[in-house]
Amino acid sequence: MSESNLMEEQERPSVNWAVTAVLGLTFLAAVTVVPWYGIVYGYNGWSWLFFGIFAVLNGIGIGSGYHRLWSHRTYEAHPLLKWFLAVMGGMALQNSIIVWSARHRVHHRDVDDNDKDPYSIGRGFWFAHIGWMLKDYPSGEVDYSIVRDLEKDPVAAWQHRWYWTLVWATNLGVPLLLGWLTGDVLGMFLLAGVARLVVNHHVTFFINSLAHMWGRQPYTDENSARDQHFLALITYGEGYHNYHHLFQSDYRCGIRWWHLDMNKWFISTCALLGLVKNRKRAPMFKVLRARLNMDFKNAQRKLEQGGVSTRLREQLEIEYAQFVDTIKEWQRLQMDRVQVGRQKLAERIETETASFTSRYRDLEKSLKLQHKRIVLLTAQVMQQPF
Repeated sequence: MSESNLMEEQERPSVNWAVTAVLGLTFLAAVTVVPWYGIVYGYNGWSWLFFGIFAVLNGIGIGSGYHRLWSHRTYEAHPLLKWFLAVMGGMALQNSIIVWSARHRVHHRDVDDNDKDPYSIGRGFWFAHIGWMLKDYPSGEVDYSIVRDLEKDPVAAWQHRWYWTLVWATNLGVPLLLGWLTGDVLGMFLLAGVARLVVNHHVTFFINSLAHMWGRQPYTDENSARDQHFLALITYGEGYHNYHHLFQSDYRCGIRWWHLDMNKWFISTCALLGLVKNRKRAPMFKVLRARLNMDFKNAQRKLEQGGVSTRLREQLEIEYAQFVDTIKEWQRLQMDRVQVGRQKLAERIETETASFTSRYRDLEKSLKLQHKRIVLLTAQVMQQPF
């Protein structure tokens, strides 16, 4: 073998046979044995019930636990809730909290970098969806230095140490026990065990693949992440991915009350029960600023194509100048607030805080009204002939 061929062979990633076998065999069983058993013998109501319960709880374990609690630290959870999320997330068989979070943090830090992002969409749908796990790619190596905080978390550390025991107990032991109790051991194992596991796998994988290909970019076009209502529906709210990539410290992915974000609702419900505190939200002004910035970008793209009336061009220029002035006013307000915060006169701080709140709300209202105007203007621009 020549030296060049030897180097190429050494650089070529080796197949991860353990992961390939698990993902391949479970998927094969889910599309062959599971439907065959249902047609020949049928599944009882208990099997369907626990399939649904475990599918939702695993989705919450990954979304509310692995993702929003441990990866991004968007809220603080009571120990009882953390134990629950660690068990349900582990049952989803997507590696331990520490390993999952390490890769996810790198994904956010180096998103779309084909050499660093573990599941970069730049390498294609298949790679981002599942291919990145089937071989030992350098980009998929776990950097434990990025999760030192989680290594100190007793729940995350316990789950990492006993991960495989947890996996076998929840994916094999629990379905078999429930099947024995309800009178259909094999049916319960196939539906609430195998089929549920495959569904949860690909629901999560769709975030790495489809959520970086399909949908809108209302907040940023600096990365490939998209917002898509249908994906949000089937991924427990994780499909509002464009927002999440820009405001990753927000405990919500869908920020509107009607957004289909089950994990947001779960976290909020737990907050009402006293199990969650210190939920983080992105400042509304920053959210509105990002959305308006994209509005102007989209309008500018149309302007560059030509065929837009002078009147519309002038209106957009006026709106953009107002937008810039609003941003400058917000920046001045931020600086004033810092100055007041440095002073030690408590009475003045209390008075000024009320004033700042009022001024912030006025700026937010200004951006909301401007967004409505820009939407109408953009619609007129898009109707202009080329």
